[in-house]
Amino acid sequence: MEIIKVQTQPFNGQKPGTSGLRKQVSIFQQVHYLENFVQSIFNALEDFQGKTLVLGGDGRYHNRTAIQVILKMAAANGFGRVLVGQGGILSTPAASAVIRKNKAFGGIILSASHNPGGPDGDFGIKYNISNGGPAPEKVTDAIYQITQDISVYQSIETADIDLDRLGSVKMGDMPVEVIDSVTDYAELMETLFDFERIKQLFNSGAFSMAFDAMHAVTGPYAKAILEDRLGAGNIVLNGEPLEDFGKGHPDPNLTYAKELVDILYGTNAPQFGAASDGDGDRNMILGQGCFVTPSDSLAVMAANAHLVPGYSQGIAGVARSMPTSAAVDRVAKQLGIACYETPTGWKFFGNLLDAGKVTLCGEESFGTGSDHVREKDGLWAVLFWLNILAVRQQSVQQILKQHWAQYGRNFYSRHDYENVDAAQAKTLMDELEAQFDSLPGKTISGARITFADNFSYTDPVDNSRSEKQGIRIGFADGSRIVFRLSGTGTAGATLRIYLERFEANTDLHDLDAQEALADLIQIADELAKVKHYTKREQPSVIT
Repeated sequence: MEIIKVQTQPFNGQKPGTSGLRKQVSIFQQVHYLENFVQSIFNALEDFQGKTLVLGGDGRYHNRTAIQVILKMAAANGFGRVLVGQGGILSTPAASAVIRKNKAFGGIILSASHNPGGPDGDFGIKYNISNGGPAPEKVTDAIYQITQDISVYQSIETADIDLDRLGSVKMGDMPVEVIDSVTDYAELMETLFDFERIKQLFNSGAFSMAFDAMHAVTGPYAKAILEDRLGAGNIVLNGEPLEDFGKGHPDPNLTYAKELVDILYGTNAPQFGAASDGDGDRNMILGQGCFVTPSDSLAVMAANAHLVPGYSQGIAGVARSMPTSAAVDRVAKQLGIACYETPTGWKFFGNLLDAGKVTLCGEESFGTGSDHVREKDGLWAVLFWLNILAVRQQSVQQILKQHWAQYGRNFYSRHDYENVDAAQAKTLMDELEAQFDSLPGKTISGARITFADNFSYTDPVDNSRSEKQGIRIGFADGSRIVFRLSGTGTAGATLRIYLERFEANTDLHDLDAQEALADLIQIADELAKVKHYTKREQPSVIT
């Protein structure tokens, strides 16, 4: 096997964001661009020679091309073997499961998650470590430093392999195993959930469901588990993964999953609805005419974990990202377990999960997961809800109402201003932070501010420190507003504003969230001059 050393030059801006490097496809198609970043990953690692690498992606445009490039580079750099998903496809949670099951050194996941695909869409790449989770900041920082000085990458000259044919082939001297990841993942799910009881629910004649795979990676997984193993019937919508996601936006929220929302809010609606995103790590939960916020979903799951076989022995603790509502905190307090507040980014949950400090974790951005893998997991969350529904024999809305009656309701909403001018968005954040000293004690629109800060986090396991993770404005009644610039977009900037108010009075629990939060929405605009800096009258997306 002849190793080729290719001379190259650094590209600006190859800094991994919240979950890897995401750019437009046209940027990744530049000569040497992908190779530079992959070689930087390999150069940042130690002692991987002869060991196993897992490789796959969400099937978006450029996925197959990138996989062939990475396989040749992995062979040249000395990996012992690569496990690659059939067709180049691996959902993000399935990739984590494959890494853990095979005790692999790590994995490369090709995905831009919920971002649009196709030739004019986005592409992404991230490295996951041996626990199956996203690389921590010390690794991604090392990768970025190498990208700034890289001058050569290694590859081999050989034919591409057939990604659609299961089995083992050679790429140079390195074995490549094309695997069926759906089977491995389905078997893992069967160890966690009561499949027989969920089957009975589907066979009862009184329960129906719709699942929208959004022409993304979860389609094959949902068909294999929900339709084939659980006997749900033909419930999967948009189940064929497409390189451009059917020209849709594979983000499971009320705006982009409109087809599913219309079904659940329409006449003769099924009892349960769910959707997943581009790479399968996010989920949206719906009942008949009822939307479950991701924050409430995490809280309900924690409160009902004892009903689910894989968690019936009790959960060690819970964790949520800082912008996620405090609904799960109230459950944790009643259960007498720990609750951790982390920055946004699943990698921050990894240490807590590995140390056994938490069992369930979640983010308001439609991601929930547990210690079964080290990624958020969309289909896992759907199965968790199905298990709860099968045991409790109640509707989604009944479960929500009883939960709020017991714990109170955290009214919550996120307002996204997508693709705004990056300089203007930064000015908004800078000017807001400049007010920190003067805000505490100030009353605005009848609400007294008690604190203003930029969230920082010290990891309780390794004592690593993360600064400037989002601006928080807290009020005397416990309400809060959070401002963040998203790290997942590829064009302009996305300003996210999170609004939260706790309400114990059950007579008010049926209010629409936007109505209950109306004063906070107005205060957010006044404090940060949102309309002025975004040049928008309304958010792009409200969830």
